[in-house]
Amino acid sequence: MTNPDNGARILIIDDEPQIRKLLKVTLQAHRFDIFEASAGEEGILQASVSHPDLIVLDLGLPDISGMDVLLRIREWSSVPVIVLTAKEREEDKIAALDSGADDYVTKPFGMGELLARIRVALRHVAKSANEPVLEFGELKIDLAHRSVELHGERLKLTPTEYDLLKVLALSAGKVITQRQLLQQVWGGHHHESDSHYLRVYIGHLRKKLEEDPTRPKFIVTEPGIGYRFLSRD
Repeated sequence: MTNPDNGARILIIDDEPQIRKLLKVTLQAHRFDIFEASAGEEGILQASVSHPDLIVLDLGLPDISGMDVLLRIREWSSVPVIVLTAKEREEDKIAALDSGADDYVTKPFGMGELLARIRVALRHVAKSANEPVLEFGELKIDLAHRSVELHGERLKLTPTEYDLLKVLALSAGKVITQRQLLQQVWGGHHHESDSHYLRVYIGHLRKKLEEDPTRPKFIVTEPGIGYRFLSRD
């Protein structure tokens, strides 16, 4: 059977080489692209630069806990995370799910079941990404037609302004780091010093979206981190 999720990028964060090898061989056989990290800090770095479509995360890591990894990734990313761990206690499962994990699988595990859970998580993301119109109160973003309306009036946005707004709105409520915005809007060929361009474009967007750009209600600054789009529903 053809798997529609073939080609998805999966990051495995696990300190057990045998587990990583098993997952890598099996998932690559199902045509997933695999990235690996054997520690928590390395995993966070990989997640920020590789932009995986899904993360398989162990909770018992040698440097920082998997829970800390999960919480830090959730500060700026909504990527699906499946926890794969030997911790079987109900309180561990509740804590992980309440902290942003999308699923929880305990070791030893069946590869067939894990593959099924990966497919489910990726389908949920695809369904969300294919939503044609995003509505936030009086603000409407039509993704199919790349158009934006505010109070029923179409806004004139430059391509860059639109791309910035789209990235922020698709992660409404979550912090998006400056680096993440630069990578997603300007691509991989940017420098940290380009962050001033980001501030300029955010300023332009606020002038077009906000009643009072000095007191923004749609796009707020998270000092030292990045920006967050707030829904006004």
